Amino acid sequence: MTATSELDDSFHVFDTTLRDGAQREGINLTVADKLAIARHLDDFGVGFIEGGWPGANPRDTEFFARAREEIDFRHAKLVAFGSTRRAGATAAEDHQVRALLESGAEVITLVAKSHDRHVELALRTTLDENLAMVADTVSHLKAQGRRVFVDCEHFFDGYRANPEYAKSVVRTASEAGADVVILCDTNGGMLPAQIQAVVATVLADTGARLGIHAQDDTGCAVANTLAAVDAGATHVQCTANGYGERVGNANLFPVVAALELKYGKQVLPEGRLREMTRISHAIAEVVNLTPSTHQPYVGVSAFAHKAGLHASAIKVDPDLYQHIDPELVGNTMRMLVSDMAGRASIELKGKELGIDLGGDRELVGRVVERVKERELAGYTYEAADASFELLLRAEAEGRPLKYFEVESWRAITEDRPDGSHANEATVKLWAKGERIVATAEGNGPVNALDRSLRVALEKIYPELAKLDLVDYKVRILEGVHGTQSTTRVLISTSDGTGEWATVGVAENVIAASWQALEDAYTYGLLRAGVAPAE
Repeated sequence: MTATSELDDSFHVFDTTLRDGAQREGINLTVADKLAIARHLDDFGVGFIEGGWPGANPRDTEFFARAREEIDFRHAKLVAFGSTRRAGATAAEDHQVRALLESGAEVITLVAKSHDRHVELALRTTLDENLAMVADTVSHLKAQGRRVFVDCEHFFDGYRANPEYAKSVVRTASEAGADVVILCDTNGGMLPAQIQAVVATVLADTGARLGIHAQDDTGCAVANTLAAVDAGATHVQCTANGYGERVGNANLFPVVAALELKYGKQVLPEGRLREMTRISHAIAEVVNLTPSTHQPYVGVSAFAHKAGLHASAIKVDPDLYQHIDPELVGNTMRMLVSDMAGRASIELKGKELGIDLGGDRELVGRVVERVKERELAGYTYEAADASFELLLRAEAEGRPLKYFEVESWRAITEDRPDGSHANEATVKLWAKGERIVATAEGNGPVNALDRSLRVALEKIYPELAKLDLVDYKVRILEGVHGTQSTTRVLISTSDGTGEWATVGVAENVIAASWQALEDAYTYGLLRAGVAPAE
């Protein structure tokens, strides 16, 4: 469990995804999940990973035991979380404090009450006894050779109600030996100017080393964290992707990116910032939540450009419409093709796809008009890059890319009196001079079509065996025709190494699905390097 780091101790990045982040509704982490996330966070290079509350539940106790044996931390130190001792007891005899020591963690974070009403109503003790609980627990853990951080829960609300008492908790913790005292906006109701003013005052009045823990209930957790840094805080507590109770916590990734790229602070080991997008998405996969496409820095849309005016400027200099080079955080610039596209958008998208348009203004103009015409009919190419590439290649080469010619297809759905169902599809097509008729059943008409197309083509194109339909979306487009409205289908397909999206539009949802499937198979063969039919 020994951690090595290239950084000094002057600034801390402290992650609490495994405790605070796990409190998000919909997240239920197993021990294996927690171990996987801890490895990702250590790989990213955070200084501290708060693993949970050993002794409070068997899962966290098991996590600390397994982490000691199974993870060789390269950058981070594992932190155990717990509370100050019970009122009227001593830290040495408190079983919860003993569990913190038995966890084996060399760093311990204690939560302490700093709001006078919480002391009296929640702890049901006196203000003086609360201070004694803080001092006794911190000094006991320090005497056992542990490094101690103290989270002052509800600090900002407590400061507003009774500033002198809130500061006395900070002062007591610091004087007892706490390395850092963290001011917590537990209810998430503060704004940046308020945070900055309070942190500056507390720092001046107590001399303690301060940290910040911000919840996001006002949508200001990242801004509040940076405001605290501006006021002198040198320890930031965050969670990956902002996971946390209610609306979440300060998001680790934009905080770290801002500190490194905007403040010029090296808070991660050299080169680790470029892993940020990968780490963000990997953790999202572990917790089984779809990565936010519009998350700052790491979202797939963070550096995506759609408007023609933007594209024209980006063609001259990407910095004109981007606040950083996306490669600094492991992301990439993307050009979205839509009915807003101009010539520059198409040229840049062609370059991104590796298609040389050769400065052919006539060709680019045709593509622009084709895109606008198709999007007017309901297609969307910003969400279907593969279908756009096929369109672009068709215009550039003067004919569509073809691996097979479809003669006809049909799908039948049958409901039987006994309540059972049957879905069957038949495809008739030509491939490499051979006429093929294939029939297959599926768990729905689209699945039956997919299977029949595979049956028809896999013997001729064995590369298709690797393809897997991974997502299917249907949208009824705006109109006044009820069930006769136009339908758009988006299909995502994977070959195990990459994923692409295709689109189909028709008044019939099955016909729209067929279009998207046909594009998906065509693009899959193109990716596999198969030469198209003559």
